[in-house]
Amino acid sequence: MRGKTCSRTGVILLATALWTPVALAHPHSFITLMTTVMAQDGQMTGLKMQWTMDEITSADLLYDAGDAKPGSPVWKKLAAEVMANVLGQHYFTEVWHNGEKVKFTNLPGEYSLARVNHQAVLSFILPLAHPQPLKGQTYTFATFDPTYFVDMSYDQPADAKLPEALARNCNISVKTPQPNEDTLAFAQSLDKADAPPEDMELGKQFAQQVTIQCQ
Repeated sequence: MRGKTCSRTGVILLATALWTPVALAHPHSFITLMTTVMAQDGQMTGLKMQWTMDEITSADLLYDAGDAKPGSPVWKKLAAEVMANVLGQHYFTEVWHNGEKVKFTNLPGEYSLARVNHQAVLSFILPLAHPQPLKGQTYTFATFDPTYFVDMSYDQPADAKLPEALARNCNISVKTPQPNEDTLAFAQSLDKADAPPEDMELGKQFAQQVTIQCQ
């Protein structure tokens, strides 16, 4: 390995033994996102997230879980290990308001890990450090691995959701970026032993941006 690869010690670490030599270009692993905005008394309080890992990434976790029943100590231990890695990378998420980052708390409100068919699904609540007013405001957020070792994306725009109470006065949209040819070529040139320069934030250039706009 070369370069600064701190973010690869997050979710990606769980799949290192499973990458195959033929996987030459970034990304090497895929996580499908679903996010619901959480609100109370007209203020945004957090994001309820569900991350579904691809089958190869999931295999290591599911092997460790064996035949353990949902909610058993085995699953709780695995969930805690995965969540610790996610917390170490600030939930792999950024929330912005008026040009400034919105801060999170260091502990999720709740979290769990489960098996859905042949895939591992991590569910958790990302709590904001302080409730944020929604009336007349616009927020953006994105979830991504800065190294782009893992592609983290929504299958469809409807997978970023508002609760019914917010949907009356707020809109939510998902914008998928179109990186230029040089960026695409650079990502494709990286093999599994490479990491892009940390200040490049390669994954951010591929990250879908979710916008919440309220009246």
